Amino acid sequence: MSTLSIVIPVLNEAARLPAYLAALQSLRARGVQLVLADGGSQDGSPALAAPWVDLLVHAPRGRARQMNAGAAAASGEQLLFLHADTDLPQGADAMVSKALRGGASWGRFDVLIDGRSRWLPVVAFGMNQRSRWTGIATGDQAIFVRRDIFDRVGGFPDQPLMEDIELSQRLLAHGLRPAFLRPPVVTSGRRWDERGTWHTIVLMWALRWRYWRGESAQSIWEAYR
Repeated sequence: MSTLSIVIPVLNEAARLPAYLAALQSLRARGVQLVLADGGSQDGSPALAAPWVDLLVHAPRGRARQMNAGAAAASGEQLLFLHADTDLPQGADAMVSKALRGGASWGRFDVLIDGRSRWLPVVAFGMNQRSRWTGIATGDQAIFVRRDIFDRVGGFPDQPLMEDIELSQRLLAHGLRPAFLRPPVVTSGRRWDERGTWHTIVLMWALRWRYWRGESAQSIWEAYR
């Protein structure tokens, strides 16, 4: 049984998947299990991914549902949830195992954002600092967690948005602070490029504020869409 399973939720990522998964093959060679959780892609993503992963899981659409399904099927004692537009640093598997075996129950990486805007380094710095202050991690930061702890808190909530924030809050409610790994993951800045950097910043802060105030994840998702 592999120690670490990486769960990758996917929906219509055919253009990126072959090169993306090829870059993860060195992890497979070291015994890391790659689990791709497809949410009903219509572009052939599952067929493209099949040769590059250890396990292909078909799940109901929705990132939280896909990640929960992937985690349920995975064999690893340690779980890492990786978005398909986020690249891990070299040696990420060893970093995660060291953190979790060293006493941490869960954690995340720092993040860099790859995009056109000159403000994205500032956005990434703010994300990393906010996470350190609050203990809240986002999916862009490649959350990792011990399987027993993930199961204990009930996994990701069945909601269309803010599932990463809710998981963080569940873990914090159990007195579990995250490990913060400084070698950064690199995530795509396409949503900032497409919507505009400052528009996206204001939108995401407004949505988080509404969620903190108790508004439902469904209504926030509709606003985000």
